[in-house]
Amino acid sequence: MIIVTGAAGFIGSAMVRQLNDAGHLNLVVVDEFSRADKNRNLLNKACIQKLDRADLFAWLDRMHASVDFIFHLGARTDTTEQDTEIFDRLNLHYTQKLWAQCTQYNIPLVYASSAATYGLGELGYEDNHNIVTQLKPLNPYGRSKNDFDIWALQQEKTPPFWAGLKFFNVYGPNEYHKGRMASVIWHTYRQIKESGKMKLFRSHRPDFQDGQQSRDFIYVKDVLKVMYFLYKHQKDSGLYNLGTGQARSFFDLASNTFRAMGQEPNISFVDTPEDIRDTYQYFTEANMAKLRSIGYAEPFYSLEAGIEDYVKGYLLEGLGPKVF
Repeated sequence: MIIVTGAAGFIGSAMVRQLNDAGHLNLVVVDEFSRADKNRNLLNKACIQKLDRADLFAWLDRMHASVDFIFHLGARTDTTEQDTEIFDRLNLHYTQKLWAQCTQYNIPLVYASSAATYGLGELGYEDNHNIVTQLKPLNPYGRSKNDFDIWALQQEKTPPFWAGLKFFNVYGPNEYHKGRMASVIWHTYRQIKESGKMKLFRSHRPDFQDGQQSRDFIYVKDVLKVMYFLYKHQKDSGLYNLGTGQARSFFDLASNTFRAMGQEPNISFVDTPEDIRDTYQYFTEANMAKLRSIGYAEPFYSLEAGIEDYVKGYLLEGLGPKVF
């Protein structure tokens, strides 16, 4: 059996699809299932059991001998939430307990870290274990992810294989329920559909033109391929960046979304809100050498190809939004 936590969410539900398509039907899916708006992400996907996240640990104590692997993708991901207790409970302590069980029961573990651990990128975006304690995340969400990474690297006893994946800006199907935390591509599509226009943040730095602020945008289908590679690989434990290795501008993102919708770009600029202006990231780009060094050789979707697949395959009128 393979366990997927956060299985009704964005990346978790997409991973269930990836596993099903690869022939893995004996899945145990874990989430907080009271939100009906997420449950449709699991429609037409095969699993043998659904577990509430609060019941996972007792279940593992009973059933661990039958578990081959765990993808821990469940977390509180709201970067605007300021209650550190929520993040300590759901992101830090929950993952520590799961790590302890994986160690005790010899179960390999892949878990979701985040590029939010890098803060403003003062030390760059290299997945080097030596800099983890020096990173300065910008919000409680990022700090909770970095706190766990620090803790994991300090452990003498570990699962037989583990990988913490520093997701950069993931976009793609099954994110429709995320509200403000959905990708910029999702929000761009919605804004264009409603108004025929897109407003981007103006640059407040002389070294960046308006709209040229950049992120490493990675299509969720690439994320799934990397995670499945690690499931098959199961060696070279550690932290890994998961982006494309190529930063792209918000102007490129918006322009390509217009084109995928069959429209000419109509882009204007508004001031970045003052409450986030001082901590706004102007550039992120994953150093992907470490993942490549352990044998992952697949190409990543370009921003153009990823947006076209996402918009035309899952968002355009009549599909809306179609679940992967």
